[in-house]
Amino acid sequence: MKHTVQVTILGQQYTVKSDATPDEVAKVVVFANEKIAEVAASGRTVDSLHVAVLALLNLAGAFLRLQEERSITTSQPHSDPQMDSRLLRLLERLERVCPEAS
Repeated sequence: MKHTVQVTILGQQYTVKSDATPDEVAKVVVFANEKIAEVAASGRTVDSLHVAVLALLNLAGAFLRLQEERSITTSQPHSDPQMDSRLLRLLERLERVCPEAS
């Protein structure tokens, strides 16, 4: 069942429609806002779109490193379909919350 949730990212209101519960969406938004704040605190850029894109790149890099580490640890890439599915859903949620950065 799709849920509709109002969220705020970088001072902008977004309506997110997701199969995730409102609590799950809120957790994703808090996490995304924390990552955006980390990039903004670095002082490298003041443009909010650039901050969002850099945060998304940081998250995508972390996602790919996690996949790589799991692959090395298990010696079998994609050995856990449930974990792969969760990671992909997380990435999709991040892209929905910040669509202009995808």
